[in-house]
Amino acid sequence: MTDPRAAEAASLWQGSVRRLIVARENAVHEMILPDGSRAALRLHRAGYQDAAAIRSELWWCGELAAMGLPVPPPLPLPDGALLATLPDGRHASALRWLDGIPIGAAGQPFPHPVARQIELHHSLGGLLRKLHDASDALPTRPGGFTRPRWDIDGLVGEAPLWGRFWEHPAASYAQLSALAAARAAVRGFLTRHAESGGDFGLIHADVLRENILLSDQGLALIDFDDSGFGFRLYDLGTVLSQNQYEPARDDLRDALMAGYGVQDIETIEIFTLSRVLASVGWTIPRLAPDDPIHARHLARADLVIRRVLG
Repeated sequence: MTDPRAAEAASLWQGSVRRLIVARENAVHEMILPDGSRAALRLHRAGYQDAAAIRSELWWCGELAAMGLPVPPPLPLPDGALLATLPDGRHASALRWLDGIPIGAAGQPFPHPVARQIELHHSLGGLLRKLHDASDALPTRPGGFTRPRWDIDGLVGEAPLWGRFWEHPAASYAQLSALAAARAAVRGFLTRHAESGGDFGLIHADVLRENILLSDQGLALIDFDDSGFGFRLYDLGTVLSQNQYEPARDDLRDALMAGYGVQDIETIEIFTLSRVLASVGWTIPRLAPDDPIHARHLARADLVIRRVLG
């Protein structure tokens, strides 16, 4: 059954809803336009990103697409606006459809042979380098441009963007102690990284398998909802956060780094840990207390903390 709000939003683009694709921060629907083409209709979660931030994301994606990057450009409304506000106050936006299938799914082993996994990670590293370089070459950002900041405070400050992971209510005392110690270690490392000129700028910030599409044309990136200003290597750490149980974990890391053009394994591992910690915080307000994902994220954090920090 189609969500009435989605149908109402689709009508603003003179489209119709075919199906719900995913419901996370946004509810994303496949929309059919009058000419038969497809688009991704997004109903934005109330209170997550405000109108200015969403417009900024859409502008950025539009500029990247115009530069030839494989990202979805925004689909304007008939009046040229990029964002609609529904009667209940929620925002809606639409993106051009990109063909392809995700390279994998969260919590599941890679569906590709190891050699193909390595090849995909090398290609993804190159794509992330192009994304970051293109973002640095953008024209002057429009007035009011605003996006979250995945900086030191945004990751391990007193009020991180995704929550105080070191206070997870399902964590054991030992886990809480380890999370607090990891937070302090990461903060110290990121401070030194920033002081030494670590690359900082616009990043995707959510480069997960389900947000990486593979088609005959190669790889493409979708779901820029969490994008913002951050340490560039956080994008690589996000990719690698999902590989912690993969037999070829280190080979995939090395391939991603080679494609991107970096060699400092320690730094990449710290950014992987940063994402793993942030993901623990992400679960707290979003999942039911008995959701097994809490335990899985805490167990993964234990694993990565021991491996990276000893």
